[in-house]
Amino acid sequence: MSTTIFFIPSVNLMGAGCLKDAAADIQSKGWRKALVVTDAPLVRTGLVAKVTELLGAHGVTSVVFDGVKPNPNVANVEAGLALLKANGCDFVISLGGGSPHDCAKGIALVAANGGRITDYEGLDKSAKPQLPLVAINTTAGTASEMTRFCIITDDSRHVKMAIVDKHTTPVLSVNDPELMMGMPAGLTAATGMDALTHAIEAYVSTAANPITDACALKAVTLISQQLRTAVAHGQDAAAREAMAYAQFLAGMAFNNASLGYVHAMAHQLGGFYDLPHGVCNAILLPHVQAFNARVAAGRLGDVARAMGVDTALLTEAQAAQACLNAIRQLSADVGIPAGVGSLGAKEADIPTLAANAMKDACGLTNPVQPTFDEVCAIFRAAL
Repeated sequence: MSTTIFFIPSVNLMGAGCLKDAAADIQSKGWRKALVVTDAPLVRTGLVAKVTELLGAHGVTSVVFDGVKPNPNVANVEAGLALLKANGCDFVISLGGGSPHDCAKGIALVAANGGRITDYEGLDKSAKPQLPLVAINTTAGTASEMTRFCIITDDSRHVKMAIVDKHTTPVLSVNDPELMMGMPAGLTAATGMDALTHAIEAYVSTAANPITDACALKAVTLISQQLRTAVAHGQDAAAREAMAYAQFLAGMAFNNASLGYVHAMAHQLGGFYDLPHGVCNAILLPHVQAFNARVAAGRLGDVARAMGVDTALLTEAQAAQACLNAIRQLSADVGIPAGVGSLGAKEADIPTLAANAMKDACGLTNPVQPTFDEVCAIFRAAL
């Protein structure tokens, strides 16, 4: 049996109010000047000012880069890197959801290794650890605050680059559900379904192991129980905290078991049309798992049970179908569109999307490797 390697940040703070503990921990590290990587909406909410003031109270100065796009691109990374160098920052803080975290990883990786972020597409292309990165999370979905995955759009190719590198793992992750209370319902739904996708893809992955299995199934259960409440009642503290734990568990699963063709295909939709990642995942998830059911029906039955479905009287194939039904029902209940066509995806682009999906590193651990025609068929089914 091959060696199992388990990646996770060395310190992870969880729970209401833990942001204050993070500031004290940062102070203890002796870092002095942070590049805070975030987006304009979080500046407008006042959250960025709250964080920079908290840092200042602990003797840490900061410079804010708020130019991160929803699908961060090469230009975002280069602009943030220039600001870091101009101000002599010795560490990076990402504040937000997956987009600021990914952009910050790109900045920190290139700051330490040189070159351009495009040099690091693929698996473990860097020579040394990135500049220290503290990831403060404000959404419950991407788990980018604790993973070695970094997704950056290369606009010149209309492709989302999958950078999977042990050196992009943050040194400290912070999941304070108090920071997630203000998430709009649509973002809560999209990020929650992103987390569900992480858990399910990790569970059916060819690289799954007993540790990732346990994390994935617990994440599925928590999401199934709490996402509807978090979407409908955003100030429900218990639901927000449960979703923070769920997305972290799903992150532990996919950070080590990797993903599959839902992500390989969603990356293309995001890179080509600049669409929201979580929504693309949610739409594609049942279609890709229907394809995977030919080899992973038993595992999909496990997922159905984790989602609360009684499968006692069902065959393995029926239990897998029940899983797909439960996924579709949850998506519908939280307001996810039924198809990517409504988001602007076009049938004429499917051959290009499929060709690029087959080059995506996330597809390598899918339980069955599809042909080009099969990827095209899944895209068409998801329109």
